[in-house]
Amino acid sequence: MPTLALSMIVKNAAQDLPGCLASVKGIVNEIVIADTGSTDSSREIARQAGAKVFSIPWNNDFAEARNLSLAQVSADWVLMLDADEHLDPGASSVLPSLLSGVDVSAYQVPIRNYLLSLEKKVWDRPARPNDSDYAPARPYPAYVEHENVRLFRRDPAVFFTGRVHETVGYRVRETGKKLGAATFCIHHFGMVVDDSVMARKLLFYRDLGRLKLKENPNDAQAHLEVGIVELENLGNVAQALQDFERACSLNPRFGVAWFFAAKSHFRLGRFPDALRSLKRAESAGHGTAAVAQLAGDAHYNLGDYHAAHASYTLALQRDPSSPAISSKLGLAEVRVGKPGTGLARIRRAIESHPSNPEFHDRLIVVQVWLDHLPDAAEAAERKLAALPPRPEDFLRAASIRGQMKDWQRASGLLRLGLVIFPESESLRSTLSAIETSLHPLSASFASPIKQ
Repeated sequence: MPTLALSMIVKNAAQDLPGCLASVKGIVNEIVIADTGSTDSSREIARQAGAKVFSIPWNNDFAEARNLSLAQVSADWVLMLDADEHLDPGASSVLPSLLSGVDVSAYQVPIRNYLLSLEKKVWDRPARPNDSDYAPARPYPAYVEHENVRLFRRDPAVFFTGRVHETVGYRVRETGKKLGAATFCIHHFGMVVDDSVMARKLLFYRDLGRLKLKENPNDAQAHLEVGIVELENLGNVAQALQDFERACSLNPRFGVAWFFAAKSHFRLGRFPDALRSLKRAESAGHGTAAVAQLAGDAHYNLGDYHAAHASYTLALQRDPSSPAISSKLGLAEVRVGKPGTGLARIRRAIESHPSNPEFHDRLIVVQVWLDHLPDAAEAAERKLAALPPRPEDFLRAASIRGQMKDWQRASGLLRLGLVIFPESESLRSTLSAIETSLHPLSASFASPIKQ
């Protein structure tokens, strides 16, 4: 029977490491851990689990560190995990047959990245409701899945490349070895950390990515990786666009890079440019729901509601379970003269995901546009009751009541907003304006509204 080693690099992972090592207990024959400078109890925890632990220098290069760990492995096969990951229990029953395959040298392994919200995305992939029965994963509402080569036959020709976002996948392909698909998954909990921790991590990855680009200026993938951090995490849209356009020029068939270039154009308000980049993404084979959805957004913002309707319809065909796409299609349906169908679609999205503020906002916007002011007011006040409100939510609800000449209700909403946001000058000044213009009614304004 072929043997299996767990190979890791670790630094100050005492909180996560016990769970990670427990998940491979009885499954791996060997544990090799390279420590890059822990000051906590990581090394002791690893040794207690039977790991071979040794210290290595940290030179801002993940591939170098992983290769130092890999060099100490003696088993036939290697499994790579990070401390904030767990091997799924189901792996124990399928690994023997995978390791016994004579023609496969490595496996792409699905990785479930758990998230704290269904509104989150990882790269261009939207979150899905968490359906895992793995106990440590149950508290999290959502996940995004991707694949990486995490299980491979030990071979001197197979090693990690890339200062950051390192992988053995390139070497597997370059050496002509056969790559299979694993029938187990890895659970990743590194994205359910405190926002400040995640912010520091992303800056660190961005800086390593820039170093990687200096070493490999013609690496389209490296330009994409840095651009995504700049766009999605740091908000540096113009810089991100430069990275994506460079990736596209280096590899004109790089569909996902064209998509992110389009996303950057969109955020800069360049909707025709976004549509042109999306067309390139489609022609490069990146015909995803996200591409069609962004095309719908661009057409909608250009006022071409029929084109938006067609794009959202295509997006929903590609991802029928997406309430976000469905609610946008509902918005477009109203705009092209199908109010009943559109309103019903948006309401279903709210029913399925009542915590999504965008779905509530779309219903409010549609009802105002249709001049259904009582329904718009009800939708606005339902949002106040369903979600943690913002001052602007109270202002909008009060504004709709004001359009209905329902000044008492408008005043009550503003007063309620000031109870929650006493420092809000916009709420205070709007309430003052109402009371000044309608002084005879001011005594009745003091009655609080019921939630």
